[in-house]
Amino acid sequence: MDSFTQIVLGAAVSNAVLGKKIGNRSLLYGAIIGTIPDLDIIAGKFLNDPLQAIEIHRGFSHSIVFFILLSLILAKGIQFAEKRVHISYRMAFSAVFLILFTHSLLDIFTTWGTQIFWPLEEKIALKSIFVIDPLYTLPLLFFLYLSARLPKYSRKRYRRNTAGLILSTSYLLVTLVLQAVVSSKAADQLKNEKTAYIKIQAKPAAFTAVLWNIIAEDDDFFYLSDYSFLDTQPIQFKKYPKNKVLIKDIEKDASVQRLIRISENQYTITQDSAGVLYFNDLRFGLLKDDPDDIQFAFSYKIIKKQTGVEIHEVAKKRRDGVQLIKKIISRIKGN
Repeated sequence: MDSFTQIVLGAAVSNAVLGKKIGNRSLLYGAIIGTIPDLDIIAGKFLNDPLQAIEIHRGFSHSIVFFILLSLILAKGIQFAEKRVHISYRMAFSAVFLILFTHSLLDIFTTWGTQIFWPLEEKIALKSIFVIDPLYTLPLLFFLYLSARLPKYSRKRYRRNTAGLILSTSYLLVTLVLQAVVSSKAADQLKNEKTAYIKIQAKPAAFTAVLWNIIAEDDDFFYLSDYSFLDTQPIQFKKYPKNKVLIKDIEKDASVQRLIRISENQYTITQDSAGVLYFNDLRFGLLKDDPDDIQFAFSYKIIKKQTGVEIHEVAKKRRDGVQLIKKIISRIKGN
């Protein structure tokens, strides 16, 4: 999730564990600790390899191993900072670990997922919420604010904090139900069209759980569509060829293999009029769906050289993001 949401969640979790001891100072600890796993984004900016920057995001820094090691250190730091208040090492360790652990648990619900069981390479992703979702963040923030206004010894303080955590967690569970409903509707539509498919997956569009993107696939094609819970018309799929034959001669290249792994095999290869190849990661949808100007949210230019293959991410323009938001708002209203 976005950093602001992780700050709010970290503060709420810390408030639940340490609030009775140190009051609103617990919110500060939670906010700071809750952002630490995402510092891997900053580390990635110093790397010359764009693929490595993607690979390390939500990797080791989001793992249980990292959480345990960091909790052992930061628990001592909290004890030292709060030496005038008796906080047991066990309580301090529990607070730090839960702040970090819930950070990754929340990220598991997103499309990107987390490598929580590092050193295992697989990232766990339920893909039921977008990385920014106000319906999760705002209720949690509201009840945290109500809680922080009360003294640390007030029972209402912790009831309100708990209410925020329960409400936001319940919303996560609701998104799983919505995801299952959309997947079922998409599967029924493909069956009605007599389109055989191997896999089907539904993921929320940006900032909402009302509009969902759908990816289905067979051996040679991906079938992409979207569905709003306000739609009155059947789901309509667009077919995109995988075009794996275009990279047959370089498919074993290490950089290409890394792209395939990062995209979780949900990719198409396109070629422009100049013969330049593009690797398109389908997981985050389309920026433009004009037949003469198709661009996915994450596309990479493949440059063949004598020494191997170079990969360059295709830059995104601000106006593309604006147009995408307008399109999402329009589609939410239904067809």
